[in-house]
Amino acid sequence: MPQDRVFLVVVDDSPERAVALRYACLRVRKSGGRVALLRVTEPVGLQEWAGVGALMQEERRQEAEQLLSALAAQVQEITGGLPVMLIREGDPVEEVLGALEEDRRMSILVLATATEGGPGPLVTALAGRQAGRLRCPVTIVPGGMDDAELDRVT
Repeated sequence: MPQDRVFLVVVDDSPERAVALRYACLRVRKSGGRVALLRVTEPVGLQEWAGVGALMQEERRQEAEQLLSALAAQVQEITGGLPVMLIREGDPVEEVLGALEEDRRMSILVLATATEGGPGPLVTALAGRQAGRLRCPVTIVPGGMDDAELDRVT
């Protein structure tokens, strides 16, 4: 059923993230489903004092929550619904694969290519050497598309 379909968007710090998010939102608005936002934070390295590491981890989590909350408002404005919000810590490729494996509702992974310097690390890994581990289709959106182009193709 279309309402069970979830479009997973990886919330990284690239400018292309906005293109992937808008594409996913427009697809949901036009064909049903829901958007999921995944923010992967970098693990805190070995710290001399455990308290410092815990504080850094909490700060990263709070920053991720604030970012996802702001993006959730954009998702709701476009789709009329709230997104699923996920925060995970670790390697981005492994965490994307883990999220897809753990939640079978996630049926489409939406990534946008970098506009300079190759397609970007996630696209390279997930459309290349890790592609065999995916359990859903991947939509790769050109990162340079503007709103009018996205409206036209969705």
